[in-house]
Amino acid sequence: MKAGTVRFLKKASVALIAASLMALSVPATAGASAVPVAPLPDPFYSAPADIANFAPGDVVRSRPMPNPPNFFGVTTWQLAFRSTNSLGNPIVAVTTVFAPIGKAPDGPLLSYQQIVNALGLKCAPSQALYSTDPDVVIRDAAALNAVFTRGWTVAMPDHLGPNSAYGAAKLGGTIVLDGIRAAQRFDPLQVRNSPVAIAGYSGGGMASAWAAALAPSYAPELNIVGSAQGGVPMNLLKMAMMLGADNPHPVFGLALAAAIGFGREYPQQMPVSENLTPFGTQLMNEMANSCTNDILRIGTNHSANELTNNKSIFDDVEGRAVVLENSLETYAGVPKAPIFDWHSPTDALIPVDSVDNTLNRYCAAGAKVQRLLTPSPDHLSAAVIGLPVALNWLQDRFNGVPAPSNC
Repeated sequence: MKAGTVRFLKKASVALIAASLMALSVPATAGASAVPVAPLPDPFYSAPADIANFAPGDVVRSRPMPNPPNFFGVTTWQLAFRSTNSLGNPIVAVTTVFAPIGKAPDGPLLSYQQIVNALGLKCAPSQALYSTDPDVVIRDAAALNAVFTRGWTVAMPDHLGPNSAYGAAKLGGTIVLDGIRAAQRFDPLQVRNSPVAIAGYSGGGMASAWAAALAPSYAPELNIVGSAQGGVPMNLLKMAMMLGADNPHPVFGLALAAAIGFGREYPQQMPVSENLTPFGTQLMNEMANSCTNDILRIGTNHSANELTNNKSIFDDVEGRAVVLENSLETYAGVPKAPIFDWHSPTDALIPVDSVDNTLNRYCAAGAKVQRLLTPSPDHLSAAVIGLPVALNWLQDRFNGVPAPSNC
C-alpha cells in the first residue's frame, strides 16, 4: 500500500468501517478469546485493587505533563479515572487535559475525541500525542491550538479503553462522559462548574455521538451544551452488509482489528473464533498490538474467506446483538443536548440513511438538531469543510445562544 493511501485512510478514519466489517469477518464460537492487549509498563495506567470503591469519573491519580510537540499556550495534565466497561465492570481510563494559560475559571470545557484506529495502547492519545507520528502531532496540534486561543480547556480521552477495544463504540461514549467528570473534579483545572461540549469526527465522532446519547441516563448532572459530531456510522450491522467481506479489500486489516477489539470487550459474546484458519490466526497475532499503519499493512487485500471457515456472525444471535448494541440507530436513547451533525451526502464509508434515520428520531423526540451536508463527495473533505462550522456552532452554545434546528 502506498504511503499516501495509508495517510488518507488514517485521516478519513475508515476505521469505523471495521466495527461493522468485523461482523462479516469473524464468527462467534464459544471457547476462543481475543489476543489480549500488551499492558504499558507505566503504572499510571493500572487499576488499583479497590477500583470498585471509586465512583464513575473519580480521579484515581494525576500527573502534570510536558506539552506535546507543537502544542502551545497550555498547561497539560493526565488523569487516570474510574469508568465502566460494556459489561458494567469498573475500569481505569485516562484522559489528557489541556488548560490554556490565563483562561477564565469555569470557562468552556471541550471533550475532543481523537480518531484512533488501533489495537495497541501505545497508539492511544495519551501516548501518541508524544510520538513522532506526523498525522497525530500535526493534525491535532493544528486543530486544538485554534481552540486554545478561544480559552477552552480541552480533554482528550483514550476512548478505546484499557484494552484498546477497537470497535466497541458504546464504551467510547461512557469513557468520554467519565473523562469529563474527572476533569471537572480535578480542582487545578478550575472547570468544576464549566459548560461542557463534545466534539469529534468519524471514529471520534462515534464516541462523541454515543456520549451525547448516553448522557441523559449515564451522566445527567453534566451541563452539556452541545455535541458536534461528524461522519458518524450510526449502524454497524448495516455497514457490514453494505460493504461485505467476501472479496479482498485494501482495508480488511481494520475489519480483523475490530474483531479483536470486540473480542476483548465482549469475551463471551464475541470471542475471536476458533474457526480462524492458521493464516487468520497468524494475521491476528501479528496485528494484536498494532497502530493504524501496521494494521493496514498486515491486512491489505485479504478477506474473511481467507481467514475463516466461512461461518458468518449473522448466524450467531449473540454476536449480532453485540453489533447492534453498538449501533446508535438501534439505541433508544435520545440526546438532551443540542446536536450539530455534518457529513457528505454521498459518503461511501458510512450508511448515510442510518444517519438520517437516527437524526430524524432525535428530531421526532424534540431534540435540537442542526445538520450540515457538506458540498463534497467524500469522507475526508467533509471533515475539513465541516470543522470550522462546528467550532463556531460550539462557540454559540458556550455563549448561551439558543441552538438552531433544521429538523
